[in-house]
Amino acid sequence: MSISNQINDDIKKAMLAREEAKLRALRSIKAALLLAATEKGAAEEVSDEKAIQILQKLAKQRKDSLEIFTQNNRPELALKEQEELDVINTFLPVQMDESELRSVLEKIIAEVGATSAADTGKIMPVAMKQLAGKADGKTIGALVKQILG
Repeated sequence: MSISNQINDDIKKAMLAREEAKLRALRSIKAALLLAATEKGAAEEVSDEKAIQILQKLAKQRKDSLEIFTQNNRPELALKEQEELDVINTFLPVQMDESELRSVLEKIIAEVGATSAADTGKIMPVAMKQLAGKADGKTIGALVKQILG
């Protein structure tokens, strides 16, 4: 079952169960997927790969908002963002832990032949392509800098 179909089914279930927070998050995901599907030159239905990219973008937005609301002492808004983030994370692939990520990045660095932090520009495109959906760019960038010193 595609991610789009799964979201539609979950919306129906959330409506029947009267789960307001889950329904709000699912509707925002569906809206983002519909926008992607109606873009100029887009296919009729969003592929699962594209859907995961969209979900990652939505998760990043929620994390950023959550951080801002927490800093500005707005727990009621932070709670809503956290609820939506939890729902979005159910559709994303499991993120790699730091040790797994470090070993993959060390292999990529060896393949590219990077020796210093100045070579980060060579590493990042390869790492982002290989680790798509498994880790976010911010974490990857921080680990690359840490490894290269």
